[in-house]
Amino acid sequence: MPIENERKFVLFDNDGDLEAQLAKEPVARSVLRQAYLDASGVRIREIVKDGATHHVFTYKRPVDGQMVEIETEISAVDFDRLWKLRRETLSKVRYSWNEGRFHWDVDFFKSDAGKTYFALAEVEMPEEETVPPDVPPRLKQHVFGLAPFGDPRFTSKRLSDQAHAERLLSDIRRSGRVE
Repeated sequence: MPIENERKFVLFDNDGDLEAQLAKEPVARSVLRQAYLDASGVRIREIVKDGATHHVFTYKRPVDGQMVEIETEISAVDFDRLWKLRRETLSKVRYSWNEGRFHWDVDFFKSDAGKTYFALAEVEMPEEETVPPDVPPRLKQHVFGLAPFGDPRFTSKRLSDQAHAERLLSDIRRSGRVE
């Protein structure tokens, strides 16, 4: 069974300097357009990477304290059909790389005008890991802190609400840490 085991770090982008830095590094870059459907745990995603476009259907649900995530590629026609049923939507630019046993994604959530309103790093860990690794050097100076495990305020679905994400980031900035 495909278990997702990830931890999230809230980042600050300082007017685009982190994204500009990552764009110059040897990491993969993709542009994602994503929507959540009216059934719990169901989303669709369009991924543009290296000039190719892929469409993915995902079912994601917590089961016995673990997150089961099942993904399958779908056609562009099916994606467009399902897009009509969307609830929450988001756009983000993602930078990805592997570091040892861990996979890192850094997501820049984008407004309709293309401006970053929230930045988040996720580390995907082997299923048996419980403690996240140290943040890679390329991210260290941009980390506000580790998001509490399973905290729904930091799900992409919740962060698709730009007003929520901006309030959350404002609270974090005000307190100087992720609580």
